[in-house]
Amino acid sequence: MIITVVITIFVEGVIVSGYAIWWKKPLGPILLTSVVANLITQPLLWAGLNIFFQNYLIALFVAEILIWLMESFLLGYVPANKLRFKDAILLAFSMNLASFVLGWFLPV
Repeated sequence: MIITVVITIFVEGVIVSGYAIWWKKPLGPILLTSVVANLITQPLLWAGLNIFFQNYLIALFVAEILIWLMESFLLGYVPANKLRFKDAILLAFSMNLASFVLGWFLPV
């Protein structure tokens, strides 16, 4: 699990960095929020997948949607991020899509 958390934080950090630079948003607070969010959501993801392993794909997709919503809320809730909620939703979706696609193909 630790390896997947590190990979997820790295991949999503790249997305956050590109977003913050492109849209001139504060990189530090958004990156910190992303890391904290992943430290919360990754254990929940792994717990959910272990509990519902008989329905792995369904559990994975439901968990990913919930993670996307949680991270959207966290990104939009922190005032220092200077993100409108619509932007937080898009950023969280981009982050999670990138890490999901990469994770799907990595043998971790």
